[in-house]
Amino acid sequence: MALALSSQIARLIDRGALFVVNHSGGKDGQAMLAILRQYIPADQLLVIHAHLPGVEWPGTIEHIRATTKGLPLIVCEAVKTFFQMVERRGMFPSPQQRQCTSDLKRGPIEREIRRYLKANPRFGGLVVNCMGLRAQESPKRAKAQEFKFNARNSKAGREWYDWLPVQDLTKDQVFAVIAAAGEKPHWAYGAGMTRLSCCFCIMASRQDLCTAARLRPKLYRRYVGLESRIGHTMMMPAKGEAPKYLEEITGISA
Repeated sequence: MALALSSQIARLIDRGALFVVNHSGGKDGQAMLAILRQYIPADQLLVIHAHLPGVEWPGTIEHIRATTKGLPLIVCEAVKTFFQMVERRGMFPSPQQRQCTSDLKRGPIEREIRRYLKANPRFGGLVVNCMGLRAQESPKRAKAQEFKFNARNSKAGREWYDWLPVQDLTKDQVFAVIAAAGEKPHWAYGAGMTRLSCCFCIMASRQDLCTAARLRPKLYRRYVGLESRIGHTMMMPAKGEAPKYLEEITGISA
């Protein structure tokens, strides 16, 4: 699939910027990498995965490595795990307060980008952070700015931009890109999942929660036990509704 490069992106490529591909192992990151490899020189690409011990799908790192085709890959982790974060706060993250994203993903990834730029001065601190967010996923993501200067991270000699290369792609187009690249998506999609993040995501549909409970019963029991122990539900209730625990939502006993 052709990508209409803006003049801003074309200039950044010519300037020798480092393009960082955020890759969770999901379809959007995989398609984004396949597309960017067609336009960005290999020596200007870096893949980063924020590993989530204990809560991400088995085989995720291996799947990412199989699709990088020799590009450098950094696997990073936060100093705390998802369960440690929830235990300390006494509550799960919510769509409004997504500490799982800020603390476990964005923070570690930005840390590694800073380290990589420092270790590779040939990029001159010039970086484009590429994320696989798509407008079709939610009204909030549909309003996200496709390309922007990141003032918060443009410090200490860095010039940092954020880019959403696949923002306008549909789900079907994403899978088509993966197939055209001669690749397959992560096995969890074939097992029934519609999205690939944590096995049990605070943004998941009931269908995905049920599928994950069937595929990973031991982990499901851990989530159910944690809900009971801290007295807080993982899933936020709809407006006007009472909170529901996972067993109530899925109808599956742990």
